Amino acid sequence: MRIWFTFLFSFYVVIAFSQVKICSWNIENFGSSKSDSAIQFMAEVLKDFDVVALQEVVVNGSGARAVAQLADNLNRKGAKWDYVVSEATQGSAYKSERYAFLWKPSKVTKLGEPWLDQNFVEEIQREPFFCTFQFGEKEFTLVNFHAKTKRQQPETEIKYFKFFPDLYPNLNLIFLGDFNCPQKHTVFNPLKKMGYESAFRNQKTSLRQKCIDDDCLASEYDNVFYNKNRFSLIGSGVVLFYKQFLFFSKSREISDHIPVWVQII
Repeated sequence: MRIWFTFLFSFYVVIAFSQVKICSWNIENFGSSKSDSAIQFMAEVLKDFDVVALQEVVVNGSGARAVAQLADNLNRKGAKWDYVVSEATQGSAYKSERYAFLWKPSKVTKLGEPWLDQNFVEEIQREPFFCTFQFGEKEFTLVNFHAKTKRQQPETEIKYFKFFPDLYPNLNLIFLGDFNCPQKHTVFNPLKKMGYESAFRNQKTSLRQKCIDDDCLASEYDNVFYNKNRFSLIGSGVVLFYKQFLFFSKSREISDHIPVWVQII
């Protein structure tokens, strides 16, 4: 009986460390505009994930401070967290932003230093932020991205993503973030032909200004694209955090997007 228990325990430990739960969240204007209570709320939303990719961190010092404060709040939730904040992207002063990654060192190990990709810096308004992690015996590189707005035709810059697998043939790329574009758009077809799949289909992720008959989501913008030949998707979902607020308008003080997450093995 004891041998059987030991076997089961070892089996579940192996399973736990061979899968990772990744979250992506566009936290609108993440910086000094967010109150202490708002950042505490965000930490509660994010505490159960292993890696978090953030978009729309403001360029000035308050953006990096907000990320540090979020990490500090997460550290009080029962697990140790590390984080990294990108340099400002190369867009105009108005369009430039930072990205951030936060992760649990007990679940994943960051390999090397992250980087803002410069291959298409003239073609992509906010160049993506790459970071490589290891979990179990697998490595993966998150490509954190915030596309320009729908009105500006984000497909004109997303089209360059098809070149990244050849530019980084030794990396297991996972594209995630706010694409301001639905996964059914033909611009994603080249990636799909390479074996990439979207974790979400027909899933709206941006918030309306006001709910219409309990319909509070507007557009299918945020997603995760993973290579099905390298990873298996064992779970995915969204966090409808706005349902925790009595007034919908207060939830929009947190963000105008909901978090999306995947669990891969």
